[in-house]
Amino acid sequence: MIYLDNGATTFPKPASVIKAVNETLVKYGANPGRSGHRLSMKASEIMYECRLNAAKLFGIDSPENVIFTNNCTTALNTVIKGILKPGDHAVISSLEHNAVVRPLEKLKEAGVEYSVADYVPYDDENTIDNFRQAIKDNTKLVICTHASNVFGVKLPVERIAAMCRIYGILFCVDAAQTAGVVPISLKDTCIDFLCTAGHKGLYGPMGTGMLIINSNITPDSFIQGGTGSQSSNKSQPSILPDKYESGTPNLPGIAGLNAGIKFVLSRTPQKLENYEMKLAQRMFDMLSKMKNVILYTQRPDLKNSVPVISFNIKNLDSEDVASVLNDKYGIAVRAGLHCAPLAHQSFETENTGTVRAVMSAFLKYEQINYFSRAVNQIN
Repeated sequence: MIYLDNGATTFPKPASVIKAVNETLVKYGANPGRSGHRLSMKASEIMYECRLNAAKLFGIDSPENVIFTNNCTTALNTVIKGILKPGDHAVISSLEHNAVVRPLEKLKEAGVEYSVADYVPYDDENTIDNFRQAIKDNTKLVICTHASNVFGVKLPVERIAAMCRIYGILFCVDAAQTAGVVPISLKDTCIDFLCTAGHKGLYGPMGTGMLIINSNITPDSFIQGGTGSQSSNKSQPSILPDKYESGTPNLPGIAGLNAGIKFVLSRTPQKLENYEMKLAQRMFDMLSKMKNVILYTQRPDLKNSVPVISFNIKNLDSEDVASVLNDKYGIAVRAGLHCAPLAHQSFETENTGTVRAVMSAFLKYEQINYFSRAVNQIN
């Protein structure tokens, strides 16, 4: 099968990731941080090495500020629900995933408000101005996707972060679609919280994610329990990462994530982005020549986009197109609303959805050509 559903999770995974998961289950399958025996110590070393590599990748000096989560959604919920209190206000973009929208909708029941700042296609100045105008006296947090999971367009997160720092507002970035693909250095930005999946551009297993804290202000923890530290204290530890990592961690997943991060570090995000962008550009160019194919963005480029293509075929349902690609051509894509109805409203596709194809490091030009021929035949 030609796999183009990398926006949901990357596949295949590097051989090193599979090896790391297997070795953990076979050789080091003890509970990290809970015992002093050799296997438990080895498990703790694996987790710490992953924190070190994540800190290196994202440009932070404190590996303890790398918090392991189940996924990007858990990381986002930790920030949103741990920062915002009754009477607070938040600002989000018009491209946000339900991982941002639904927690905020839930918090509305407790008296938290939020506003939506419209993304203006390929116009950073007006996009930033929309964020500025959405800020209120009680705005405490701005949450913004780095790049749309549906259309691949980037938001100017570095400039939004700088604006938030001037206004004294905390800033959280959803990097689910950019971590590992786009170079990100927290040393060079005013981003306070970076949330990401471990199983997408970082090539780790599903069930992994990270919250990276780049602020002296930390969210409240909404899960409390055993951490292997300060066990005589009935209160949750305040030290990082223990504050957020109660219960037994997903050691096989974290070991695989560590191998995935090392894979990205060895290739470098810049080289991965360059290669995947060339694939996306070839796909866009081929689809743009087909009379009945609808494309919703400009030709993708490194400044404005990540390697994601969304399209439709006139008079055909997006999910029907995805089904035919799967059943007849052996091609995996995702269709529909992609858990991001706000983004579809922004691009006026909320009634149709789109077919989405997302690149990865393991795709070949020949596979892009085959995909394009399949779409043309359906067309």
